[in-house]
Amino acid sequence: MSRIFAFLCMMICASSLAAQETSGLARYEGGGFVDRRFGGTQLELKLSQGVPWRVFTVADPYRLVVDFREVDWGTVEAKALDASDKVKSVRMGSFRPGWSRLVAELTEPLTVAEASLKTRKDGGSAELLLKLAPTDHAAFLAHAGVPRDPDWEMPRPHARRPAPRAAGAPLVVVLDPGHGGIDPGAERGGVSEANLVLKFARELRDVLLRSGNYEVVLTRNSDTFISLEARVAAAHDAGADIFISLHADALDSGVAHGAAVYTLAEDASDEASQALAERHDRDDLLAGIDLSGSDDRVAQVLLDLARLDNTPRSQAMAKHIVDGIKNALGHVHKDPQREAAFSVLKSADIPSVLIELGFLSSQKDLQSLQDPAWRAGMAAGIRDGLAAWAIEDKALARLRRQ
Repeated sequence: MSRIFAFLCMMICASSLAAQETSGLARYEGGGFVDRRFGGTQLELKLSQGVPWRVFTVADPYRLVVDFREVDWGTVEAKALDASDKVKSVRMGSFRPGWSRLVAELTEPLTVAEASLKTRKDGGSAELLLKLAPTDHAAFLAHAGVPRDPDWEMPRPHARRPAPRAAGAPLVVVLDPGHGGIDPGAERGGVSEANLVLKFARELRDVLLRSGNYEVVLTRNSDTFISLEARVAAAHDAGADIFISLHADALDSGVAHGAAVYTLAEDASDEASQALAERHDRDDLLAGIDLSGSDDRVAQVLLDLARLDNTPRSQAMAKHIVDGIKNALGHVHKDPQREAAFSVLKSADIPSVLIELGFLSSQKDLQSLQDPAWRAGMAAGIRDGLAAWAIEDKALARLRRQ
């Protein structure tokens, strides 16, 4: 049923828009979730104009996902849209260029019983109405899933690499500012992790470019959601020699302070690392994307062989970056070189690390992360660490499998 709704919504809205001219973004003008009198809940959204849209449900956890082209949510807070006991949380924001997404995590399985978007004949405001009715777990699973529309498919990781560059050519560094768009990441004192790490990524890019030894690509350069798999795919498309994911997380319990550098491990090194891995990999779940499926046995063997060479290179890079940061700033996390099962580090052939610049749950780190001078020191430390690693890696190249 959800897949049928997704198709009908796009077609009906497209035909209604054909008779009117729309300009600019549709603006959110009110509404949200409210409980229905006889059970279930419904979403009522008022928009400044009609837009193409689609709706579907996703399981584990139960979620309702609505995509729009495109809605300006303004300054409204997500909690303002949630006045229903059937809705655990709501998130909305930019999902991909030209598209917005609203995700509601439900407290129980609900099915889309009715969906419509009505627009005024004069081309003015529009109202979206979704009625959700109670159902059971099995029925929810039977109708849940992301619609298979080729125009919506996300990039897939693949093994294609550009031709080898000439000796002495700059190394290609892909910087991956975490979160973005519908997923702001950790938030403290009016500061979001997504905006903070994007600002730092731009500053680090400039520092690396000024050295003359690197080409730099950002997985995102705006407040846009990028899925985990698309971030890895972007590194392969760029022919990356180095992949660095940037974060500034927050922990709900315990005290964490200072920068730490992570490499990939199937099992996290401690409970805090496991908690962060679950938080990072949950980004795609919150955005309504299910990353499922597995490599066949032959492909998995080849990936494992590639990681035998790549894992020591990633670990060596992490060590040099930790040393560079410590030399530049004078301190790092008490246990600065760590391992965790971050999906974004799972490229088999690109040395990859994830840098926690600090923790927004630490007042000291929060202040440092907002200090331009501190960020400049952090960027210089990462630059120096990469330079030291590149020298060592080049010397060891002849010992690796070809």
